[in-house]
Amino acid sequence: MSILNDISSWLQQGRAPKVKACVQQALDEGIPAGEILEKGLLDGMGIIGQKFRNNEVFVPEVLIAARAMSKGVEVLRPHLVEDGVEEKGTVVLGTVKGDLHDIGKNLVRMMMEGKGLKVIDLGVDVPVEKFLDAARENDAKLICCSALLTTTMGEMRSVVEAVEASELKGKVSIMIGGAPVTQSFCDQIGASRYTADAATAAEVALELCTA
Repeated sequence: MSILNDISSWLQQGRAPKVKACVQQALDEGIPAGEILEKGLLDGMGIIGQKFRNNEVFVPEVLIAARAMSKGVEVLRPHLVEDGVEEKGTVVLGTVKGDLHDIGKNLVRMMMEGKGLKVIDLGVDVPVEKFLDAARENDAKLICCSALLTTTMGEMRSVVEAVEASELKGKVSIMIGGAPVTQSFCDQIGASRYTADAATAAEVALELCTA
């Protein structure tokens, strides 16, 4: 369907006004909201994610595409609710306590939203208990912790230990990431998954939320 291809194409180019107009046109043509989301917006964002992983596009292009996607979703959201289209799962995301870096975290959020996930972004300098409270309140299946400083990586261990000691054990997975974080650190602290980049984080999050 050409209008859906147009949505995907304009989104990849980051042309927010065009995306909004095409989403409205698709709705006017009677295309179901869920189909516009999947085959237009999410398709376009998926291609951007793939290109980002292959170093064919970079952070600025991803941010512009994500902005275009969010403008399209604004038009679509009331219709998604009417059609009973549900999000594919809820993720709690934040940069751990003591760390104020958020560029990587924001990129991960956009990639996850591009997979149709609902993301509760707690921001930066997030204490352990706040991650757990947000997971409880939003019935999240996944907590994602980001850190850029080696000095704050220990906070990730605290989040894992707190989840293990709570009623969330076995119900909520924990994914970690950030420049100094490695697979061996993930194994050491007992986190569920480690991912090295935003595109992979989004794919793994979708997998964990729909398992």
